[in-house]
Amino acid sequence: MISVRNILSGLAVAFSLYLAARGLSWGEDAPRYPLIIVAAFALYLVTTTLCTFWQPRKPDRPTHPAPRQSRLPRTAGILAIATAAIVPTAISYSAGPGSYTASYATWYLGGIGALMTIVMARRRPWMAWSGTALLAIGSIAWMGLDALTLGLIGSIVWVFVAQLLVLSLDRAARDTSQLANLQTAASAWQASQVVRQRERRVQVQEALAIAGPVLTRTVANRGVLDDADRLEARIAEGRLRDELRGPRLLDDAVRAQLELARRRGATVTVLDEGGLDGMDEASLAVIRAELAETLRTSESNRLYIRTAPHDSVAVTVVGRSESDGGLSDEDAVDLWREIVRPTN
Repeated sequence: MISVRNILSGLAVAFSLYLAARGLSWGEDAPRYPLIIVAAFALYLVTTTLCTFWQPRKPDRPTHPAPRQSRLPRTAGILAIATAAIVPTAISYSAGPGSYTASYATWYLGGIGALMTIVMARRRPWMAWSGTALLAIGSIAWMGLDALTLGLIGSIVWVFVAQLLVLSLDRAARDTSQLANLQTAASAWQASQVVRQRERRVQVQEALAIAGPVLTRTVANRGVLDDADRLEARIAEGRLRDELRGPRLLDDAVRAQLELARRRGATVTVLDEGGLDGMDEASLAVIRAELAETLRTSESNRLYIRTAPHDSVAVTVVGRSESDGGLSDEDAVDLWREIVRPTN
């Protein structure tokens, strides 16, 4: 499969071979130990190939961001450092005195630099700089300061530029990930706003359906209402409050019992404080059926129906009756019913 990564990897290997090719073309000025040079070349070639193409085994569940997945395996990094330490000494020793700066004896300056650039690109900065330091120490030890003009400075610059590029790419990847998260959050917020707008439209339509007839009669009678109209207005107001404060508690049976309680003169308060969040429709149907039955048998003058986040209780129904001195905060509690959460 041809990809940008494979093309870049192939170019890296080709460039490394080009830099190292001089090590095998010594012409008439042959080194003292050519076999050692060939062995050093083979070590360099194998290490470069491993550092370029060796991919870590992918975990079942990725634990690193995408840029970290191409990180060089530690074993390959250690082999690269060993190569940076061995090859300069092996090449210089094989070339012999007087030939330390020959073309076949200086190829490792660019070759090892290219290898450390690959290590840096594979996100092993400490290994790359350690190998570069060994290259500098080994080359200066054999060539002296001539190593600086023969390619050592260029290799150091390659590694430094590679680190800058890696840091820039990682920062771009983080910014892209943050932007994607922000876009996801914005999309979720927009979706929630659309849902809320739809819910508000539905609530407005329900409010018009409930209060419309009462308001029409009020306007027609110019605000002069008889007892029956006032009762209908209070019931309509109560239904609107129920729909706004506790819509998940309501179905046709519960609405009918709430209206009957208000028609007999009871004051009813319905309040949902999040106790039904995350509950499926089947569980809600069980709770509503039990609530409707509780309201059907209630004779209290005040009814408080409330949900709250609780481990076992979903809805609490409290009823108070009128005391001898009239309806007050000190009324006796004659109804206490806790509707438990259904167990699946």
